[in-house]
Amino acid sequence: MSPDRLDAQLAFLLEIDRLKLIERRSFVTDASRRENSAEHSWHLAMLAMVLSEYAGDDVDMGRVIAMVLVHDIVEVDAGDVFVYADAGAHAAKAELERIAADRIFALLPDDQEPVFRALWEEYEECTTETARFAMALDRLQPLLLNVASGGATWREHGITADRVLERNAPIGDGAPALWARATAIIRDAVERGIVDPE
Repeated sequence: MSPDRLDAQLAFLLEIDRLKLIERRSFVTDASRRENSAEHSWHLAMLAMVLSEYAGDDVDMGRVIAMVLVHDIVEVDAGDVFVYADAGAHAAKAELERIAADRIFALLPDDQEPVFRALWEEYEECTTETARFAMALDRLQPLLLNVASGGATWREHGITADRVLERNAPIGDGAPALWARATAIIRDAVERGIVDPE
């Protein structure tokens, strides 16, 4: 193993440590602070391990875990865009993230860069069963945090249950059983006054 290879790997690992500095909109469960992107990625990997039985037969769980750990690395440069932002913000985000992917994944050795980049692109394109399950988890996790924190983010931004249902519908594409539970959780949140219906 060459020193240059190890230097590149360590540089990449230190660079992605900056995900700890990227604040997301979701609050942690006790609503004491917002989570950061590194915590989000770790939590998604845990969701993948715990909820793997709700994945389809063609889902590669090892790849899901790798995908959710890699999917937000681009936020080191691009920052986090609120899931309920308008379409224009999401379009601008896509371009910023592509530029970030070019820079950040290029820090890796030549044989590792395409592997990490392929995981990120597969998640972004969301055309495989594996990517759809990863996306389902990525939508489910902040929904769970919102309910646990008493709707802190939803209230702060005036997000209503109809928007929550619309924006989180991709959960159903990747994990129908999880979507059934998510819709029940949202209905219960409306009944408990955690989120306004519309």
